[in-house]
Amino acid sequence: MPAISMFYGIIVYMYYTDNTKHHQPHVHAQYQEQEAVIAIPGGELLAGSLPPAKMRLLLAWMEIHQDDLMADWRLAVAGQQPFRIKPLR
Repeated sequence: MPAISMFYGIIVYMYYTDNTKHHQPHVHAQYQEQEAVIAIPGGELLAGSLPPAKMRLLLAWMEIHQDDLMADWRLAVAGQQPFRIKPLR
């Protein structure tokens, strides 16, 4: 499960071949002991939770990098290493 970005204490992961449980493109985000699964595109919360302020930061980052995230999703589902994506600054 490669980390594709880290910012403000949030670590964003994309698992290899992870298209069976949630059945749609998504990322996993971790902040401290909390984890959430968020759909790409759209930002729908599929599982878990993050603190509201961290969720807003994550959703803003996902909106900015939606095309990059979809490209990484295609790589990950094919079992290939996704690229790192610039953090939110």
